[in-house]
Amino acid sequence: MAGVWVFKNGVAKLVQNPMAESFDGGLEWQRGRKKALVFLPTCEVISSYSDLEEKLQSLGWERYYAPDCDESDTLQYHRCYSSSLLISLPSDFRKFKTMHMYDIVLKNREYFEVRDL
Repeated sequence: MAGVWVFKNGVAKLVQNPMAESFDGGLEWQRGRKKALVFLPTCEVISSYSDLEEKLQSLGWERYYAPDCDESDTLQYHRCYSSSLLISLPSDFRKFKTMHMYDIVLKNREYFEVRDL
């Protein structure tokens, strides 16, 4: 069962295709809205993995290379002092989606934010 749970007025509804359907049944919910990952200290929009890696490294994250795995389609970062946190991203920045942005925000709440463009 895939989709997005939408909460409105205390009622939850599973929306199968959130880009085509709103909670009220219309066609406007989030259509065409683009999201951007913003580095809060400088209010800079992250537009490439090199920008993102620079910011993550300044926050104590480092690139993780799995010893027995050659997954060139995935980039991974882990906290230097805590191996339990891991950020996994597609290696192609064009496949970098909102869910990846929110994963970064969740693990770096005071430094990143997702905003509508």
